[in-house]
Amino acid sequence: MIYFDNAATTPLLPEVIDKMSETMKTTFGNPSSLHAHGRMASKLLRESREQIAQSLHTLPNRIFFTSGGSESNNTVIKGYCLKHQADGKHIITTALEHHAVLEPIEYLVERFGFEVTIVQPRDGRIQASDIKAALRPDTILVSTMFANNETGDLLPIKEIGELLKDHPAAFHVDAVQAIGKVPVYPEELGIDFLSASAHKFHGPKGVGFLYAAVPDFDNLIHGGDQESKMRASTENLISIVGMATALQQATLHQVENFNQVQKLGQELVNGLAAYDYYVNANDDHLPFVWNLGFPGVQNDVLLMRLDLAGISVSTGSACTAGTVQPSHVLEALYGKDSSRLKESLRISFSELNTVEEVQDFLAKLKEILS
Repeated sequence: MIYFDNAATTPLLPEVIDKMSETMKTTFGNPSSLHAHGRMASKLLRESREQIAQSLHTLPNRIFFTSGGSESNNTVIKGYCLKHQADGKHIITTALEHHAVLEPIEYLVERFGFEVTIVQPRDGRIQASDIKAALRPDTILVSTMFANNETGDLLPIKEIGELLKDHPAAFHVDAVQAIGKVPVYPEELGIDFLSASAHKFHGPKGVGFLYAAVPDFDNLIHGGDQESKMRASTENLISIVGMATALQQATLHQVENFNQVQKLGQELVNGLAAYDYYVNANDDHLPFVWNLGFPGVQNDVLLMRLDLAGISVSTGSACTAGTVQPSHVLEALYGKDSSRLKESLRISFSELNTVEEVQDFLAKLKEILS
């Protein structure tokens, strides 16, 4: 079987499994306990925070552990906006965002009277100038993704960070698809808040982190003093240790991993040269994600045929799997009547994939298309 759905989730690295297994055997104490068992757990928690901070070139006290990207996004969007609503109730985001950003914003609009400007792509991409044009005196938050989860397209994060230097709005970046794959240094990019999820970079599911330059938000979970009193609940130490190990490995091998995935993408493109196909992406996109389609070939049928052939790909975000709704990302890029909405597949690589797997995929694809 071949797994090409790494944008949905990634397999655990052996180093991560070993570290988590070791922690299960040796460190079961509660990090908040004052006795020796608690201190052992607290030490591991502190070391994990330091490892993650090092990968982001930031300070450990700016890293807050969460249950994943969705919680991190909700914490910033709801927590920051509700705390600062007296300063304004206007939010800017883009039409390409994950539902874990769009739905919390929609909640604030419906329940608390916030206003949102959803910036549409222009010429196939989000333009920083359109973010600037949408800014108002009462704008308190700009929330964009670093890299799109369906197309791999990179957004102009550095440019947005620069233009917000002269505006009081906070800048939140959903970096779930970028962390571990490319260098992401929030302080160099002018980012105030950043969300990440471990299972996108070969860590465990159900754990993530939030970078906050300043923890200037209302906490959503009450009941304890964990995470500097910003997120109650006993920390998921085993998964946090796994996440820190995964990010450390991703950072150490980032260049070679990127080069390996680029090689896979080139093999894919070379093999598709004989076909009538298109790629849903602009020139500035991560090689980890390829969103492509074959004119006249329905993606649901192709997905099923590939699955029967032992190849796992997807039609878009795993968080909307099982629905019949077309991709809101492709709809924003090409229009709701575009045939691409029913033709496109997402193939997403990790460095654990091989050229031989791509070749096998192309051979099976040839059989199916012919």
